[in-house]
Amino acid sequence: MIKNTLFAFLAVAFILISCDNRKKENDLTTREQQLLEKEKAFAQKESEYQSLLKMRDSIFATKKDSVKINIWPAQIAGLWTGKVICTESNCSDYVVGDQRTDTWEFDSDSIQLVTKIINNNNLVRLYSGKFENNEVKLNFKTDSTSKKKVEMNVLLNDFSSNKMRGTRTITTDNNCMAKFSVELVRSTK
Repeated sequence: MIKNTLFAFLAVAFILISCDNRKKENDLTTREQQLLEKEKAFAQKESEYQSLLKMRDSIFATKKDSVKINIWPAQIAGLWTGKVICTESNCSDYVVGDQRTDTWEFDSDSIQLVTKIINNNNLVRLYSGKFENNEVKLNFKTDSTSKKKVEMNVLLNDFSSNKMRGTRTITTDNNCMAKFSVELVRSTK
C-alpha cells in the first residue's frame, strides 16, 4: 500500500511537473516568436534607414556636382548710386519727370544673383538678376497674396567704366505701365 501511495504520489508529481514544464515551454515559445517579430521589424527599419542614408548621400553628391554658384562680374558687383527718372507713364502712381535716387547693391546669395535697392539704410526692393549677352536683367514680381500685382523689369545694357545705363519698366494688374531711364554710377563709399 505504501508502494502504491508512493507510486501515485510520484505519478501526480510527475504530471504536475510535466504540466508546468509544458506551460513554461509554451511561454518560452511565445517569447521566442515575439522576439523574432521584433527582430524582423528592426531589420526592416534598419534596411529603410540604410536606404535613406544612401539616397541622402546621392542627393548631396548630385547637388554638389550640379550647383553652380553665380556671382556678378567684377565690373558690376558692389555698390552703385542709382538715379531713376520716369520717362513715360499711363499710371496714376507714376508721373513723367519723377526722380528717385537710391543705392543699388549687386550681390549674390548661394543660389542666385540679386540686386538690393536701398534708400535711407532701408531695403526697398530685392530684384533677382541675370547677366547674359553683356546685359544685366533684373526682375521683381509681387507674390500671389499681394492685393496689387506689380512686375518690374530692369535692363542695363549701356556700360562704361563707372556707369551703367538702361531702362526700368513697371507693369501693374490694372494694365498701367510706366517706363524709367536708369543711370547707375559706381559708388565711392
